[in-house]
Amino acid sequence: MAKVRLLKPDIYVERVVDVSAQYLQSRGLNGLLLDMDGTLKNFHDIAVATHVADWMNDLRKSGIHLCLLSNGRSKRIARLAAALDVPFVAEALKPFPFGCRKAIQELGLAKHEVAIAGDQIFADHLAGRLAGLFTILVRPTSLEEPWFTRLKRPLESVITKRLSFAVLSCEDRIVADSVSKTAVK
Repeated sequence: MAKVRLLKPDIYVERVVDVSAQYLQSRGLNGLLLDMDGTLKNFHDIAVATHVADWMNDLRKSGIHLCLLSNGRSKRIARLAAALDVPFVAEALKPFPFGCRKAIQELGLAKHEVAIAGDQIFADHLAGRLAGLFTILVRPTSLEEPWFTRLKRPLESVITKRLSFAVLSCEDRIVADSVSKTAVK
């Protein structure tokens, strides 16, 4: 049972922007660690879309502390973090929890106040679980990914089809406590 808990996200969203400050705060969450590639933007894009930047600004105005958390190199992540005016932890070594712990410390929050949102079960989600965070699995923004991510996707697909979990709709409500295996395609 512990193995299932380790792989099962707390919620699933189609798009990261479906997560609202109201939803996070209703669960006692005041911080959000954000994966970059596949979550906030497509892998080859150099910036996030305007609606994503606006969503991040809305979260911050509502009191949610944000931090980028990426396995990418520091120089590349620093540019995006500066453009978004958020702190970052690069070379996070996900799925290990070290980067999450560093980001939590950067935000000055307790781990029970922080969630992580990312598109990969075996990187973002697992790192969050190992760090004791609320985890939000996001549908990848694009099918175009680096080879090392594509290698993990078939196994992730098997896992998501076998697990049932809550789905957060864009109206900020839980659609069901447990959804059918077809919730994640």
